[in-house]
Amino acid sequence: MAQSTFSTVDEYGFERHEDFDYESYEHFMSVYLKVLASRAQKWATLLGEGKSVKRTNTVKRYVRKGIPSEHRPSVWMAISEAEQMKDQCPDLYQKILDGPFEKELVDLVKTDLPRTFPDNIYFTKEANHQTHLFNVLIAYAHNNRVVGYCQGLNYIAGLLLLATKSEETSFWLLKVLVEKILPDYYTKTMDGLIVDIEVLSELVKSKAPDVHQHVINLGLPWAVITTKWFVCLFAEVLPIETVLRIWDCLFYEGSKILFRVCITLIKNNRALILSCNDFTSLAECFKAIVKNASALHCHEFMQSIFKVPGTLSNSTIIKLRARFAKQRREQQQKEPPR
Repeated sequence: MAQSTFSTVDEYGFERHEDFDYESYEHFMSVYLKVLASRAQKWATLLGEGKSVKRTNTVKRYVRKGIPSEHRPSVWMAISEAEQMKDQCPDLYQKILDGPFEKELVDLVKTDLPRTFPDNIYFTKEANHQTHLFNVLIAYAHNNRVVGYCQGLNYIAGLLLLATKSEETSFWLLKVLVEKILPDYYTKTMDGLIVDIEVLSELVKSKAPDVHQHVINLGLPWAVITTKWFVCLFAEVLPIETVLRIWDCLFYEGSKILFRVCITLIKNNRALILSCNDFTSLAECFKAIVKNASALHCHEFMQSIFKVPGTLSNSTIIKLRARFAKQRREQQQKEPPR
């Protein structure tokens, strides 16, 4: 095979591993670059009219088909309501950074800095992104004392920095994610996360009952399979461009998108999952399905998340969340105080 024209480092600074399939990637990019060019032209027309981005059916359709990387920071801020939050407290980020900081929070954040994207050239000790990441995380920890700092936020903030190239924009997008889009995912009890894993289990039971039963039979808890998917919003799980395309929709449509992605991954790999015959092979299978070609081909994958799961309404998710939240409260009331 002729030598690849692609670098050993991708456009976001991630090193490509030795087993990276350059041939498949070149084939994918030969198609995807045409998609990007078409989308860029349409977004340029939309944004070139001087209008602010509003939540319309046209914008929703454009978002689902992908936001060009150069427009992501401003569009994410507009469609997620982060811009409105910032407008209410425009000097907040800088005021927090002016200090002082609590030592306990500083130590917690600093512990995770070297663990964040160690395969990314921008997050090495010699590069400056660790400083930017510290600033975003420490500012958020002081701004939201209920959450403080929670593992997983480092990956989200890190990827926000790579996508937006702005500390302040990353801070506000992190704030809207944690407080508006994913409430109670990152609190000490992680109630929202635990409930949503139960919701996903119930959705899989409905949409892929054989897979659901097989996972139960082999004794692998859904929490083991999907906690990182939810907590990191697929950062450090799926290929980077696929994650950013998911986040495009997440900022517009909310957490329902996470369920669509999970169900698509599971249904697309149904045969592979059902072929596993023990706990260990099933666990390895779920690690493998997020790295296969279908997950790399982000445009096709994003089209599939709106088809493969079938109907998935917000009302269904709200009802399931209410049901499992109630069960969780009742269970907690039965437990003896510690």
